[in-house]
This record gives sequence, structure tokens and C-alpha cells, in this order.
Amino acid sequence: MSELYDVIIIGAGPAGLTAGIYAARADLKTLLIERYGAGGQILNTYEVDNYPGLAGITGGELGAKMSEHLDKFNVTRLMTEVEGIDFSEGANKVKTDAGTFIGKTVILATGNSPRKLGIPGEEELTGAGVSYCATCDGAFFKKRTVAVIGGGDVAVEDAIFLARGCEKVYLVHRRDELRAAKILQKALFELPNVEVVWDSIPKEIVKADTGMVGGLTIENVKSHEVKTLEVSGVFIATGNNPNSSYTDAIDKDENGYIKADESCATSLPGVFAAGDVRTKRLRQVSTAVADGANAVYSVQEFLI
Repeated sequence: MSELYDVIIIGAGPAGLTAGIYAARADLKTLLIERYGAGGQILNTYEVDNYPGLAGITGGELGAKMSEHLDKFNVTRLMTEVEGIDFSEGANKVKTDAGTFIGKTVILATGNSPRKLGIPGEEELTGAGVSYCATCDGAFFKKRTVAVIGGGDVAVEDAIFLARGCEKVYLVHRRDELRAAKILQKALFELPNVEVVWDSIPKEIVKADTGMVGGLTIENVKSHEVKTLEVSGVFIATGNNPNSSYTDAIDKDENGYIKADESCATSLPGVFAAGDVRTKRLRQVSTAVADGANAVYSVQEFLI
């Protein structure tokens, strides 16, 4: 028979790691299931400058610190893929390729994943010049020309990061103004090797004779002019989709985010959602950490 846990936490980003720390301190028998290792989306962030007390820390360093903190406590950690969850019969059965685990409660902290463009060349050239993580792959493009697609905080941060080593960076945005924070925009516009391509959308990622990315074809949404930028890399930063497809038993919004308020309680008793996977106004490290703490508090109330 499968071992019974007070709480099973799925996901090891800031929300999941915080939940693990709080659960251990509450003396709850805890299993934390992680897919790729600790850190979540912050591993894709070169510099985290808005987490209190740790100004300028890299995403990798912050993820490692949180993971090391959790390791001080008696939490069972398992690196595996969750295949599905059975919420029927009054038990939460988490099915993985390493077996099935049962929890009196479950905290879903599965985060989200990069949104793809769905244009020709994207799938074929992923890993061959197409990337969703500038901080992971930017080093491969030193002294070369690249394009970043997007207009939010992540896209602008990526362009700033890439500009440090690349000869030139195009920032392709479909509107005539950016959505990123003003402080980031100011830093971007001060860089001499960054060119913002306004009112433009990507149409195709062009393959070079080398089998790698050779260009990015874009269309101006106002003039409908089509042209190809000669680039060696394309970094896609157009948002994310929630990692919630493993279950249809929980209420979600129209975008697939799990419906839960600050208590992190979902439509199912004993099941809680924390971090970027839940409906919320702001998805940041600080709000994910708060969710992790709130979720465990709600777990304790439920168990009592």
C-alpha cells in the first residue's frame, strides 16, 4: 500500500519550496515532488533585483538558497514527472512514473511554461538558435546578432541581458509601446546596441544552410511590410501558460489557471494551489513565497 502523507507538494519553485519549509516547521509529514529540480521560473532570470534583502542575486542563486533552506528540514523530495492526480474516493492519489503517492492534502505549485508562437521554424529550430531562456542560452551568442520577441518585463530584461554580450539585439514588439516597468524601459533605451522594432509580429524563423537560425521574418501590422532580420538567435518572451493540464477536476479560468484566492483553496476540499499556477494579479517571487506560506496555513486548518 502507498505511503500516506499529510501533504504532497507538487512543484519546486519559490511557492513549492516555501510550502515545504512551512509544512516541515508545522511537523507535517511532507512529500515534495519536483520535475526538473529546484527553482522553477526564477532559474530563467539572470538577476532578481526586487526580492527584499537579496538585491542583485541571480535566479539560480536564489533557487539554490531556497532549496538549501528546505534541505535543513525533514521533507522527502522526489524528482519525477506527475502523470495525473486522482481526487476520487476521498483520497488524493498522485500518479508518477516512480509510483503512486497518497496525500491527505495536496498543494499544486506547478507554475507555468513559456508560451510558443506557433510559427514556421519555431519547433524545428528550438535548440538550434530558438530559445525561451536568454539567461540559459545567451552565452552561445556572444558578438552575434539576435532578436527578442515580446514587450513585457521578461522580454526587456532578456534584451538588456543579451546586449551585454551580443553585437546587436532587436526587440520585436507588436505594439508601439512596451508593457515593461518604466525602470526597465529606461535601461533598455540607453543601450546603443539595442533596436526596438515597433508594431511588428514574427511570421517565420528562417533556417540557414548550417541548419541553425539564420533570420527572423516579421510583418509590420500597420504598413503590412514584410522583411527578414538577419539574426543568429531568436529568444521568445511572450508570456506563459499554466502547468495545469494534469487535471480537469479543479475549476480553472478561461486561460487554464487554477481558481484560488489568497487562502490558496481550490474547488476541491483539501487541494490548494500556490504560485504562478493559480489565478492572481501579480506573478512574482514574492507573491509565490506568500502563496506557499498561505497554502500550508490552509492545509493545517483543513487537517484540524
